[in-house]
Amino acid sequence: MAYSLKTLTNSLEAFAPLDLGEEWDNIGLLVGDPESSIETVLTCLTLTPDVAEEAIRLKADLIVSHHPVLFRSVKKLTTETHEGRMLLELIANKVAIYSPHTAFDSAKSGINQQLAESFGLAEIQPLRKMQDIPSNSAAIGSGRWGLLIESMTAGQFLDRVRKALKVENLQYTGDLNQLVESVAVACGSAGEFLRDANQLGCDLFLTGEARFHSCFEARELGVFMVLAGHYATERPAVETLAETLSKKFPDLQCRPSEIETDPVQWSLG
Repeated sequence: MAYSLKTLTNSLEAFAPLDLGEEWDNIGLLVGDPESSIETVLTCLTLTPDVAEEAIRLKADLIVSHHPVLFRSVKKLTTETHEGRMLLELIANKVAIYSPHTAFDSAKSGINQQLAESFGLAEIQPLRKMQDIPSNSAAIGSGRWGLLIESMTAGQFLDRVRKALKVENLQYTGDLNQLVESVAVACGSAGEFLRDANQLGCDLFLTGEARFHSCFEARELGVFMVLAGHYATERPAVETLAETLSKKFPDLQCRPSEIETDPVQWSLG
């Protein structure tokens, strides 16, 4: 059984409403005919040429890419650029593209909520609450923060992060023996939420990556900061999204990309 693309995008928008996205973002259906039929979906964090080849090989009808393509204004779409070649090949194979990006970050059950829950936080709330949101959606907003059931040292919390995100290496600033009771999280590149975390009295702030000067600021504020990696903080939710779509649409063939990897690698001497 095939589903219309419009049926799937309506479901994605219900899960991560587009009005939750940042003004600068480019989200929603980016390529495709809403009336087309969809049988196979591939989810990914970033649509790259190798992921596009994987989608075509699997005969996917739709790619749900967290990070949007066509992020900036495009005046040409030709084979003279990597993105142009990739998009033209996908269009030729009738592959639609949808991106939820910052709407997915902030959604009630979105990436930041999933991150906070994976670390065992309780009483989870947004770091920045969004205005003009219905009262029954109070948990919607940018970032998340919450309380640990039992306090622990920052070093112990790092062990929890490694296990939850399945990563071996973490960057951090602060004292590993610092006591942690409240934790803030913001997926991806979100160092700008450090001050929000500090204002809420959080002992620890975790994001994917941040500017060098944000690390100094965290140290000055006394907030232990963890940089867990952009890929590591967002990719798990992309895999969960594939499971969510499969459960909601039983006849849909939906899977996360198997070829996608973190572009940032570590050299261990």
